[in-house]
Amino acid sequence: MRPDVSQSPKPEERELAKKSAALAGLQAELAQRELDLATLRAELRDFERRYLRIVGARYAELDEIEAQITEALAQLAPQDIGIQEQAVHARTQASESAQASKIAAKQAPLKDFTPSENLKKLYREVAKRVHPDFSTDETDHVRRQRFMAEANRAYEEGDEARLTAILVEWDSSPEAVKGDGIGAELVRTIRKIAQIRERLMRIEAEIEELKRSELHQLKMEMNKGVVEGRDLLEEMKSRLDEQIVAARSRFRDMSLTRPAP
Repeated sequence: MRPDVSQSPKPEERELAKKSAALAGLQAELAQRELDLATLRAELRDFERRYLRIVGARYAELDEIEAQITEALAQLAPQDIGIQEQAVHARTQASESAQASKIAAKQAPLKDFTPSENLKKLYREVAKRVHPDFSTDETDHVRRQRFMAEANRAYEEGDEARLTAILVEWDSSPEAVKGDGIGAELVRTIRKIAQIRERLMRIEAEIEELKRSELHQLKMEMNKGVVEGRDLLEEMKSRLDEQIVAARSRFRDMSLTRPAP
């Protein structure tokens, strides 16, 4: 009996099946790496807020006292250009520190970013379905970017309900219904594979850049301290408190010894 050739997969069908399998694997990898990047960003953002509230506020206070001391010295030596420049620099630094401290004070309460496994699962699912690199045209790309930006916010805020709602809204939208021929689907799949690989390269570069940042290095030092049973933020806070007391004492002594105008 001769084999029924009509039932055998066509070359383009076999190629599409192979590329589709490769795409599925890359989509899962991309979703995980997007999750890794989003988690790292959120952790660094929360750590920065914690640092600015605990340590930054004290730096702002210390910078303000040092600026007042330098300005007092500048008043005593109005012809000394060097001291005048130091006073301007000290005041600028104090203003910048105060501004950073005010911004941190308006942020959400101190907390550690600890996403649940369900939150991570929901985010990965959103990334696999909604990611902008899966777009087929500019309109679709813009729409996916909007959904993904909202998903990133929901993830950082730990909002599982919003992530679930995003998935429901995406799956129930008219744009989710598509019909394609094998040839067009094959070309689209190949292009999606190329897009995902390019995005993975960008993610790796951004993660490496974040890990090289001073903020991340400081966070790693803090984490190391926790393993050793130390709270390095608390230690920095105590040292700054001592420096503030000493600076206040110096400024008070200057005020007592300055000649009356």
